[in-house]
Amino acid sequence: MSPHVIRRAGVLAATVAATGLLGAGIASAHVTANVYGEQPSKGGYGTIFFRVPNEDATQGTVKLEVDLKPEYGVGSVRTKPIPGWSAAVTKSPLAQPVTTASGTKITEAVTKVVWTAQAGTKIGPDEFQEFEISGGPLPGNVDELAFPAIQTYDGGKVVSWNEPTPASGEEPEHPAPTVKLAAAESEDGHDAAASSDTSSGTGTEAASASSDTTARWLGGAGLVVGALGLGIGAGAVLRSRRPATKTEGTK
Repeated sequence: MSPHVIRRAGVLAATVAATGLLGAGIASAHVTANVYGEQPSKGGYGTIFFRVPNEDATQGTVKLEVDLKPEYGVGSVRTKPIPGWSAAVTKSPLAQPVTTASGTKITEAVTKVVWTAQAGTKIGPDEFQEFEISGGPLPGNVDELAFPAIQTYDGGKVVSWNEPTPASGEEPEHPAPTVKLAAAESEDGHDAAASSDTSSGTGTEAASASSDTTARWLGGAGLVVGALGLGIGAGAVLRSRRPATKTEGTK
């Protein structure tokens, strides 16, 4: 391949990579909910952080409001301290008590968390901040948590991130931050679905081992039979090549 062709290929690859990174940056420029490490599980406790990028070229973000649906029945939430920001957790009485996976009835749940910038603090242009919460118990009857959020700028601009993703999967203009929940853990601390899969897998492995043993036995028997056959064949060849003895009276 000529050096000219190699250079053209390198330029094309770099252009494609740059385009992909730029597209990813544009697509992710909104408030998102994320986790570090393992996904929080249904009915358990977990830590979630909200990444807030500043999307305005002249204004700075000074407030973030995150709503928790009352039907989630999250009884307790703690916030991670951030220098220059204050956090307030709001609890509200529930019209209908929520029963957790452990059987506890929640009559008052966390419905809102608000972070407010102190004087002289803001998320400036081309900056982002992460706001972290830890709490639970998380609902056991949903696969995904949605956290509608409101982002407020120091110039008065307000952006609501509260649109659900449609069934088509196409991302809306202002999607609500979401976090998926892992399967609930069993009493021994293991994933119930995984335990079932492991049990099934053990049976399969046993059957596979038995089948493998049988195959090896048959293979060994085949080798023995083959060896005997080779021995018999070799003997026949040697006998056929042995010179004939002279009979009496033959000159």
